[in-house]
Amino acid sequence: MKPDKFVDDLKSLTYAINGLAMRVHRELGMGCLEAVYNDALEYELRLAGIEFEREKEYQIRYRDTILKHKYYADFVVQGNLHIEVKAKKGIIDEHYRQVINYLAISKCRLALLYNFGAPSLEIKRIILGPRQGPNA
Repeated sequence: MKPDKFVDDLKSLTYAINGLAMRVHRELGMGCLEAVYNDALEYELRLAGIEFEREKEYQIRYRDTILKHKYYADFVVQGNLHIEVKAKKGIIDEHYRQVINYLAISKCRLALLYNFGAPSLEIKRIILGPRQGPNA
C-alpha cells in the first residue's frame, strides 16, 4: 500500500470512528461509566464492520525485563489506531501523557482520545512524535 493511500485510509477510518463515538454520546449522554461507553463503542464498531481488538494486552519492557503489570488498550483498530475512552469532567494533561505512553508501548502512531463525560463529546487526535514516549 502506498503511504498516501495509507494516510487517506486512516483519515477515512478516524472520521468514521469519530461519527460512531458521537452517536454513542448522543444516545447515552454524559454520566455513565467508562465501561458503558466502551461497550457501546464496541457495539458500534462491530455494526460498522470495523476490525478491532478490545482491551488488547501489552507487556511493558523495563531495561532487560518484562514488568509484572501490563497495559490494556481500550481499543486497537486495524492494528494501528489506538482508542482511549474517558468519562471525566474534561481532558487533562495526564490523559495526554497516558496516551503518549500507550502509543509508545503499543507501537501505534495515532490515537483517538474520547471524553464522554462532558456535555459535548471531546475528541483529541494524538500522534506519537519521534521523541515522545517512556524512553524519550
